[in-house]
Amino acid sequence: MNKVPMTVIGAEQLRKELDYLKFEKRPKIAEAIGIARELGDLKENAEYHAAREEQGLAEARVRDIEGKLSHAQIIDVTTMENNGRVIFGATVTILNIDTEEEVTYRIVGDDEANIKENLLSVSSPIARGLIGKNLDDEISIVTPGGTTDFEITKVEYI
Repeated sequence: MNKVPMTVIGAEQLRKELDYLKFEKRPKIAEAIGIARELGDLKENAEYHAAREEQGLAEARVRDIEGKLSHAQIIDVTTMENNGRVIFGATVTILNIDTEEEVTYRIVGDDEANIKENLLSVSSPIARGLIGKNLDDEISIVTPGGTTDFEITKVEYI
């Protein structure tokens, strides 16, 4: 399986979630199953079935996170020399040439992406259009809304 790029912050967030699931949620679910078992007949015990379903979902998420972390290529841009080139993990400020609107994105892995926090998936059209370009480049990016012209006004490795 190919290594999947992930930022240091993204990996830390997944590890925190994994610790929560393993050391907080698992024991609570086990306790809920134990209490539900004491209520008697398991066939018609809604609490038991709900706790078992929650356990299944939590265990699936644990396997998912462990798989992602084991296949992650963690990239720390803060250790790299900033040469003005847009790379995975870079924080990029772009200026919409038509509207003069400026926006800053950090290019992250698919699991970390959150457009509300300006965390842009590396596989999104804008990120694909930015990767490999340099500070002060003017680029045209095809987005679902049409082609837009941008100027790269800032590239940070933070």
